[in-house]
Amino acid sequence: MTPFPATDPGFCRDCLTGQPDGLRRCRACGSPRLVYHRELYNLTIAHIDCDAFYASVEKRDNPELADRPVIIGGGKRGVVSTACYIARISGVRSAMPMFKALEACPDAVVIAPNMEKYVTVGRQVRTLFQELTPLVQPISIDEAFLDLSGTERLHHDPPARILARLVRRVEQEIGITLSVGLSYCKFLAKVASDLQKPRGFSVIGEAEALAFLAPRPVTTIWGVGKAFAATLEADGIRTVGQLQTMQEGDLMRRYGSMGQRLFRLSRGIDDRTVHPNDPAKTVSAETTFFEDISRYEDLVPILRRLSEKVSSRLKKQEIAGQTVVLKLKTADFKSRTRNRRLEDPTQLADRIFRTGLNLLEKETDGAKFRLIGIGVSDLTDPARADPRDLVDEQAGRRAAAEAAMDKLRDKFGKAAVETGYTFGTRRRDQ
Repeated sequence: MTPFPATDPGFCRDCLTGQPDGLRRCRACGSPRLVYHRELYNLTIAHIDCDAFYASVEKRDNPELADRPVIIGGGKRGVVSTACYIARISGVRSAMPMFKALEACPDAVVIAPNMEKYVTVGRQVRTLFQELTPLVQPISIDEAFLDLSGTERLHHDPPARILARLVRRVEQEIGITLSVGLSYCKFLAKVASDLQKPRGFSVIGEAEALAFLAPRPVTTIWGVGKAFAATLEADGIRTVGQLQTMQEGDLMRRYGSMGQRLFRLSRGIDDRTVHPNDPAKTVSAETTFFEDISRYEDLVPILRRLSEKVSSRLKKQEIAGQTVVLKLKTADFKSRTRNRRLEDPTQLADRIFRTGLNLLEKETDGAKFRLIGIGVSDLTDPARADPRDLVDEQAGRRAAAEAAMDKLRDKFGKAAVETGYTFGTRRRDQ
């Protein structure tokens, strides 16, 4: 590899050779994958995303799938978890109902998710991130923010080249590809990582932030989904550039605290730092049914099983949640989300289930459901969880029974003991 001179304004992503300005191919290896930017060697905040992660892992493990469209997801009644880029060319997208995905790409290979395998690979990738900097903030199993401030002295290279070397190492040692966004703040690093997928390496500098953002739709800004975008459009606001012309006070009067976010992010102002081990915000479990279900009685045992899953995860992670969240999706794909805040945090399947049941009773109005989920948010220290209930005398007995069941399951497996809600019920979910 040619030594890297500090005067070169760019470098080759394949061989890392420094490149003088104006070249279209690497002067050393001939690759067209060159990266240039005026601020290239001054930027330190990165967002890294694994490309079509689940599908990439499956293709790595089965080379025969390399040129095939691959969809990771549930059965015919399920939804798409992710799809490889070949399938995406046909219009397949994450969260798309499986039957629609197969209509768009009938020759796709459908593979059920193997979360244990994906978690293992995700940890391998994260370990390589942490070799570069301790400031790694995971966002999900396959993406993270990195702050590479101060790492140049350690690694003898600027952050941009450190990242390019990391990408090559992941491809060679783990067998999947990454896309990198490099900027001066988290917001624009995340935007950049989505620009050139797959195997992208995009840079957004501070000097260009306003001009870069101006023509983009308001949905570019975190927190602006379809519903809020429709609200903004009704007010005549469609682009980030329009937000850039508005005063912070006016935006806050119209949209409350979200107005301040619109004002700041539209101008590329984001002073959030990269926090290692940022805690999860929710713990949940959900399932999609083989057949739509409308009867309350049929939903109860499924809700119980999901509550036990959530409880198990809370106990293993040594956290508790204070708000129970029920999620339903109707046969026509409309979502219903209901929540209830508890007086005290909980880890108990019994409390999660009974709260969920109360919420579910009000929703079983004859509608047919294709999905149900239960979870908890407002996560906190388990030391505050589940104090003795002086009103419900049976609550203590149920908590003791649950503790006994946990011990049996730990020793003999999850199926060792069931409650009356789930015993002998026929599985109608996936």
